Amino acid sequence: MIRRLPFQQAFPPCRQRLLPLLVLLLAGSGASAQQAWIANQLGEDEEATLVEGERLTGRPDREVRLQREVEIRRGPTVVNADDMYYDIVDDRVEATGNVRVLRQGSRFQGDELRLKLDTGVGYMQSPVYRLMQRNAQGHAERIDFESEDVATINNGVYTTCNGPDPDWYLKTGKLTLDEGAGIGTARNTLIVFKGVPIAGTPSISFPLSEQRKSGFLSPTILTSSNTGLQVTVPYYWDIAPNRDLTLHPRYMATRGLMLGADARYLDRDLAGETRVEFMNDSERGGDLRYGVSARHNQRLESGASLALDLNRASDDNYARDFPFSHVFARPGFNRRLLPQTVTLTHGSGPWGGMLQFSDFQVLQDPLAPIGIPYARLPQLNLSYAQYTDSGLEMTVGTQYTRFSHPTQVQGDRLVVNPRLTYTELQGPGYFLRPSVSVHGTVYSLDRVIDPAMAAPTRVLPTFTLDTGLIFERDTAFLGRNAIQTLEPRAFYTYTPYVEQNANLYPNFDSTIADFSYAQIFRENRFVGNDRIGDANQLTLALTSRYLETNGAERLRLAVAQRFNVAPPKVGLGSALQDTGEARSDVLLLASGRITQETRLDASFQYNEARNEINRVGFGVYWQPAPMKVVNAQYRRDSRNLPDIPNTNFELIDVSSQWPLAARWYGVGRLNYLINERRVGQSLAGVEYQADCWIFRLVGQRVPTAAGSVNTTIFVQLELSGLSMLGTNPMRALRGNIPGYQPLTQPQ
Repeated sequence: MIRRLPFQQAFPPCRQRLLPLLVLLLAGSGASAQQAWIANQLGEDEEATLVEGERLTGRPDREVRLQREVEIRRGPTVVNADDMYYDIVDDRVEATGNVRVLRQGSRFQGDELRLKLDTGVGYMQSPVYRLMQRNAQGHAERIDFESEDVATINNGVYTTCNGPDPDWYLKTGKLTLDEGAGIGTARNTLIVFKGVPIAGTPSISFPLSEQRKSGFLSPTILTSSNTGLQVTVPYYWDIAPNRDLTLHPRYMATRGLMLGADARYLDRDLAGETRVEFMNDSERGGDLRYGVSARHNQRLESGASLALDLNRASDDNYARDFPFSHVFARPGFNRRLLPQTVTLTHGSGPWGGMLQFSDFQVLQDPLAPIGIPYARLPQLNLSYAQYTDSGLEMTVGTQYTRFSHPTQVQGDRLVVNPRLTYTELQGPGYFLRPSVSVHGTVYSLDRVIDPAMAAPTRVLPTFTLDTGLIFERDTAFLGRNAIQTLEPRAFYTYTPYVEQNANLYPNFDSTIADFSYAQIFRENRFVGNDRIGDANQLTLALTSRYLETNGAERLRLAVAQRFNVAPPKVGLGSALQDTGEARSDVLLLASGRITQETRLDASFQYNEARNEINRVGFGVYWQPAPMKVVNAQYRRDSRNLPDIPNTNFELIDVSSQWPLAARWYGVGRLNYLINERRVGQSLAGVEYQADCWIFRLVGQRVPTAAGSVNTTIFVQLELSGLSMLGTNPMRALRGNIPGYQPLTQPQ
């Protein structure tokens, strides 16, 4: 039906209408000479009318009749027939016998033709037609040519299938093809698939080009354990080339009618999208339930920029009850933690600034509650960076934040963090970067137990020294010439210990950073500004890379470990963190696209004191050809840290898209939690690709809350060049199968 396409940032070129200039009559053996003489007089004028035939009779100044292998040509319009009458005064053609018409890239063939060349108006009896631009064809009782761009097919059929017996076709009472607007409109239509009528409608429209058009989108039908049978009939409104609106009326068998809308806009200096949906939920006694999501980005005249991200739901159960809500359908979006953020940024020379107001709505699950984050009302960041020719870099970061919380300690925090770094000690095979910084913090707190602790302060210096060497040698990797590097690196950090337990300093935004290869080279083991970890430690690492001669990295191997001269003491809560361990776990990593088809990612975290592997991550991604992909991952984390959630699990995740037989493809994903002995997210289905249609049957299982699972069945029939019937599973397939490729480009 109607396709909702991405915005285009340029208007399409206008189509120019052509006016006839001259009639050129050519007949018999002298045609070539006469044609050459007239062409020489007219130059390259494409508006001349060229008539050819083996026999010509009549009055050349008024009318002529041509017989046998007749052709008349006017610009892009060409007419061929066995017998033709041409009224020169009226510029009208009447043709019979094997009539063929080529115009605007479309071909028509029939028994009889009446056509005015100057306007393109006329008709053809018993036509067979083919639209070359859309690879579409059909036949009819009659075609009325209403202009050079518009043709109406009466009592005919339309299909994008090849051959005389198409798998699907539209059987229409009246079909209007507007090549100029790029739209086909059919009245009193049946959609016939494999000889069986599967749908009927008094009106249907579909694209003949890539332009957007207002109208109803194809309806979607799915069944879900949360909503029962769900039917959505969207309406798309193409307001302008840079603005549109899609309405989403959705009927759910167990809950009633939900109304939704999606508005998008795009200008030179601003862009955004707002999604909203609401309903009176019959399953909850008619309660009003709604979801809203709005994003806006704008470049202001002063050089500043404004960003809005506002999200809201009516109740805690909204995301669980409506797992396929289009309002919060964003990759990586946390459906239980809805942000409301307004951000203003500005930069000028070495100075930069940001003013932000942020809060969150938490959708709580009684079986798995999460903490309420602090609101920042506001947060103000100012930064300064100065780089000198001598290699000395000076940066200053300043942040003021007002933290607000309904029950916890709240207040103001000011952070000032100046830093000096010297970068001149480096060469082609080495680098040495000393750096010194100071982290100063001032608080003004409310709701403290001890009034004497309402305004704590803290000043901590940090010294770091980052150094490394780079060696290279010529070698081979899997039979191909390559360069192997050997890159030892040492990173020393010193920060003195200052007691920072919860009785002395609040914790508004700090947590322990995930221990990883990137984090092991950070000077602070905490994320946030409320905890500055004490450190007297040295990190040693060794990296080796295999690079092809064109610079492409095929494989990276790395090992790293942190050695503590003094055990770290600062913790998140009231207790000290002192573990007594003089060294961290050993990190081992391997990653790279070892062949054009295979990518490998592996990481291991080994604890020497307990002689055990705390964390394992191993993944292989194999894609030997289009529509052929296999992904396998194994992950285990046995640390079970109280301060970091989800640090005790073991899972296997396998996903694939693979041919099963001729034209059949299987798709699937299995996420299995080994320690819990249960299936997490899973998906299974099949796809069938014919010449002019695709069938998809996909089932998806998604945990929506603790102990709650939603199961959805997607059934879709995609008719190439027309529309999609059923429910689109593309979002589920792309989200569950890395590397998934559609069998054709989505409509």
